[in-house]
Parts: sequence; structure tokens; C-alpha cells
Amino acid sequence: MPPATPRRTVLAAALAAAAGTTAAAPASAETCADSEAEACAAPTDPGTGADTERGHAPAPRLVDNHFWSSYTDWRCGIAAGTRAVSGHRPGLVIDTPAGRTDYTDPHTGRTSTWEHASWTSPTHTSAVPATEVIASWNAHTPPGTWLQVELRGTYGDGTDTPWFVMGRWAAGDADIRRTSVDDQSDGKASIWTDTFSIDDAASGLRLLSYRLRLTLYREPGTTLTPTVWRLGAMASDVPDRFTVPASAPGLDHELTVPRYSQNIHLGQYPEYDNGGEAWCSPTSSQMIIEYWGRGPAAEDLAWVNPDFADPQVCHAARFTYDYQYAGCGNWPFNAAYAATYPDMNAVVTRLGSLTDLETLIRAGIPAITSQSFRKEELTGAGYGTSGHLMTVIGFTASGDVIANDPASPNNPAVRRVYRRREWENIWLRTKRYDANGKVRGGTGGVCYIFWPVKSAPSQHRALQALGLV
Repeated sequence: MPPATPRRTVLAAALAAAAGTTAAAPASAETCADSEAEACAAPTDPGTGADTERGHAPAPRLVDNHFWSSYTDWRCGIAAGTRAVSGHRPGLVIDTPAGRTDYTDPHTGRTSTWEHASWTSPTHTSAVPATEVIASWNAHTPPGTWLQVELRGTYGDGTDTPWFVMGRWAAGDADIRRTSVDDQSDGKASIWTDTFSIDDAASGLRLLSYRLRLTLYREPGTTLTPTVWRLGAMASDVPDRFTVPASAPGLDHELTVPRYSQNIHLGQYPEYDNGGEAWCSPTSSQMIIEYWGRGPAAEDLAWVNPDFADPQVCHAARFTYDYQYAGCGNWPFNAAYAATYPDMNAVVTRLGSLTDLETLIRAGIPAITSQSFRKEELTGAGYGTSGHLMTVIGFTASGDVIANDPASPNNPAVRRVYRRREWENIWLRTKRYDANGKVRGGTGGVCYIFWPVKSAPSQHRALQALGLV
């Protein structure tokens, strides 16, 4: 049975040509230890894709990834009550709170007082003047804590955006209800659930640079603190396209990834987006979390009805659920959920071709992809959807895509083989026609990528080639 609830994010289509403005030079860090100033200010190479690694001329840049995750990174920017911590996984924590604030949770009506501290990143000038930006973060929020991520950018016309809220998040749901924030716009761009999007890409307006602001919250009078290990964003300018160029097959390899069907959970826990029928995103996330040897402990699953199979899928749905979006398909929330497991990194990005996915699979890294299609556009799927997540686990000798598709009747049926050309097009396009002939949006190559902090050298090289580390 196909997923019934489409992703409600409106993805703005972009022109192939960027705005006729020149990006400013990367800004230096606002604050930083003198010995680290150069490292804070220096732009990092966000990668040019697998073709560069193979010695081919790189394709035109459509995506810029940038993340803060090192001890030096956390000592840059502007700290207001936060401090960097070192170790095998450097992070940012509350040091001395900057103040207190009252927050009324819109989903419970409960008002609580919280201590808070913040960190504002240095300005990052994107290598791609962007029509869209999606932030993602990896953090630990023990009970009694939560965090907020905001974005502020500068347009090509020299004006600035306001601070847009990209998410209010906690790993649990007892203190606040994790939520996106609707109705944010400055007349030039809007926030659609988890995506900053230029309102009229055809105007040529682009976002040239941005800063991210973290605000960490805790119960007053405690020593509790969130710990944030990774924060960043994917900025992109993907052109309007109903079809995309075909890539040549380059890999015959399949990864052994757990198979979970969302459809065996139909009717279970309808308070989380009507139950399993709409759980393609958390089901896919859970498959890859377990591929990496992680998963919830038995005590974590004690709340799930013992009669339900695969209770970890129910758990993933509950703890990725966005109470404003009223669904489990918030992209950064899925990445953040994956990173709650020990020593896991997780990001939301866009890839440019199946060649990029082959680079990951070759290194042993599966990926979760987002796509929309009519039934007849994907041979063998047996359904059509306006928004669906599945897990790419390999490629056949002829180059066809091997996917764990959670929209399957049972776990054994989850492994599917889809025609390469069909699959590549439905994933990478930004425009499509629905069953009524109306033009709708496509995700333009959006995917989630999860990997362990301690990864093999070949995995690090693959991630580096795609601008993710």
C-alpha cells in the first residue's frame, strides 16, 4: 500500500542560472582564539562530487554543504553563555546561562521557564548562491533540555533576512513537543517546514551567505545541558527540470541492510501521522541506524504494545514526529533522531546523480532518498506517491537501483530492484506532472546520510568527495 500522507513542504523550483551578482569574500570569524583565527575564517572546500575524485571535469556546482563540528569550529563565532568541549567528539554546551525565558508550547499550551545560552556561527558564504537552504544538527538533549536552530542570511541585493526558526527540537517529548514553525516569511523567502526557500527563484534573487544560531535551553537551577556535536546546512540552486541527464552505470554491489515494512504498522499509534501508512521516513531511518549496529534498548521500547512487530519502527515514528507538520517526514528531525544513537553523524543534503550514490555504496554507506512519482513512472512499485522515502542499498550489474522500499506489504518484500533511468529521474527532478496533469514539485535529489564517527578511510574519502566532511 502506498504512503498516504505526502510531504507538505513546498519546494521552490530554481533557474539554471544563478543571480547576476558576485558572492562576497568569506567573512572572518566574529570571535575566535588568536591562534585559531585563520582556521575559523578560512573557507572549507565543500567538495565537487565523485567525478573530481575520478579525475573528470566537475559538473556545474548545484549544492554547497557546510558544517561546524570541530573543537576549533565551536570556539569560533559568538558565544553567549556557551563553551566548547573537547574529546573524541567535540561539542558545544551551556557554560553560564545568559538569561531566562518563558516558552509556551503551542502543542500543549504549557508555559515553562528555561535558562538559555546561545552560539552564533561565523558567516558562511556559499559556493552556490542558493534558492534553498536546509539545516541539520546532531545533538544530545537529556530530559530537562532542548534546543532551537535559527538561520539568518544575506541576499544578492544586499539585504538581510530576519532570524528564521529552522526547528525547535528535543530527543524526547516530555519537556517540549519538537516542532517546525509555520508562517515565517520576509516577502522574499519563506520557511516551508524545514526548508528556507526563495519565493520567486525566477527573479534571480539568491541567498549568498548565512549564519546559524543555536540556543540551548535547560531547567532553571540545574547543571543539565544539551550537547551539540554537529551543525550545518545544505545550500542549493537546482534548476527547473522535468527530466535529468542519465548517468552511466559504474557499480555492481549490494549492502546488507535490515528490511522493515511501514505497512505492517497500519493503524498503530495514529497520533503519529495516522500510523504506519505514513511512516516511510522513520522506517527508512531505522533501517540504516540498525545497519550501523545501533538501535533502541529494550527499556526504550517498553512503551510499545508488545503485540506489535518491529517496535523500533514505532519508536522511530514517535521520536521523529513534528507536531506542527503533523508528520514524521521532517528531514532534519530524522537526521537528528539518527544522531541520538552512540557516535552517529547524520546530515540532510542533495546529491547530483546516481554516480554520487554509487560513491557512497562502494564505500559501504547506504542513503535515504526522497522522491515523488505516478504509478506508471516507476515500474514495479505498484503505487504512486506525492512524497516517499526509501533506502538505496546497492546497484545491479546493469546499473539498476536496489532499494529497501518500506511501502511494501511485509519485511521480505521490502527489497526491490527499480530501473535505473526511471528511478534517477523521479529522484533528481524538481518538476513533475501529477495524475491530473498538474505541475507539481520534486525534491531535486534530497537524501539523508548517516555514518559513524569512527568510519573507515574509504568511507571518509567518499563523504569528503561529496562535501559532507
